[in-house]
Amino acid sequence: MKKILFYILGGILVIWLFSYAFIYFVPYSEGTRSGELIKFSRKGVISKTWEGEISQGISGAQIFQFSVMKGNEEVVKKLKEYEGGYVRLTYVERFSTFFFWGDTKYFIKDVEKIQSPHFSK
Repeated sequence: MKKILFYILGGILVIWLFSYAFIYFVPYSEGTRSGELIKFSRKGVISKTWEGEISQGISGAQIFQFSVMKGNEEVVKKLKEYEGGYVRLTYVERFSTFFFWGDTKYFIKDVEKIQSPHFSK
């Protein structure tokens, strides 16, 4: 009986490890989005994550929500500095996420400040 229980728990652990590795190492898509950085905050009760939003339209009708993974302090610093400005975000979209990674499936890898096309000279 103990042997069967050991095999069942071992199988569940192996399945969970494979699913975690798949979600972590296999991106669904990669790309860039541009817009006005309207929100960037650290939130959560059990696990604090960095979450943000950019507005991709003039009226704010198109909102792109994103997360920043732990250990990406350079991106966090840039996003704090560029808040309220027009930015280009480089992101990776995952199939799914875990509560300790963030609220969204979009994770920012890089950010740069760019000129807004709405107020160009």
